[in-house]
Amino acid sequence: MNYHRPETLEHAPLGRESAYPERYDATLLYPIPRAANRVPLDIEEGVLPFVGEDEWHAFEASWLNARGKPVVAVARFRLPADSPNLIESKSWKLYLNSFNQTRFQNREAVIDTLVADLSRAADAVVSVELFDVDDEALAPRRLPGESLDELDIAVDAYTPSAEPLAVGDEIVEETLYSHLLKSNCPVTGQPDWGSVLIRYRGPRIDREGLLRYLIGYRQHQDFHEHCVEHIFVDLMARCRPERLLVLARYVRRGGLDISPWRATPGERPPEPLRLARQ
Repeated sequence: MNYHRPETLEHAPLGRESAYPERYDATLLYPIPRAANRVPLDIEEGVLPFVGEDEWHAFEASWLNARGKPVVAVARFRLPADSPNLIESKSWKLYLNSFNQTRFQNREAVIDTLVADLSRAADAVVSVELFDVDDEALAPRRLPGESLDELDIAVDAYTPSAEPLAVGDEIVEETLYSHLLKSNCPVTGQPDWGSVLIRYRGPRIDREGLLRYLIGYRQHQDFHEHCVEHIFVDLMARCRPERLLVLARYVRRGGLDISPWRATPGERPPEPLRLARQ
């Protein structure tokens, strides 16, 4: 694997227009030597007056499993302070996004890949942990209802289609949610990550079909608000519920997050709550 040689920020992706790749590419990582910034502090290379780590959290970690179904996680990285290089932040973000449409056999394969690539760039061992979005260590609050994300389905379509939506004869009232919602900004192309809650009364919605439908937004370009309206309209048209609420809580970007909701008259969203990725 070829990596950028360690250098200054002169050629780094930070501050430049960049495409957001969705296929694995370790060459995106851009190491920066720590030594140059330590010279003004009279810190000799290899003789540090401190110990420490750089701890990073990634709230947009995602990949595809062996059957093409997306997996989302919160990642924690620990980079030792005595590593010769740090890793420039935008290059790290672009690198992580290159996992989005890449299939991995299991979670261990993802961790092994991250450890190998980041350690090579830092020239020191980087530790990696992956957490479920609903992990109690990260998320004291969870969305109400039942998660769809553990359904073992094969997926091969990543653009919106209402075709997977289907219902049965039984009338139910239930709340379902998924953390696998992803779309892309129609202006910048940046990925937008979200959790979506669907509360309805009406014919029972086929859960596997609903999850496939939601995953179908993964390569779709649209604004957050329009995605929620698209989901609402499709569910009303295909599933014919008596009552419906669609709410999305998106991961913050640039210090802002948004939680649009659309509902039939009389429906109200749950009390505001912050999720692990917010």
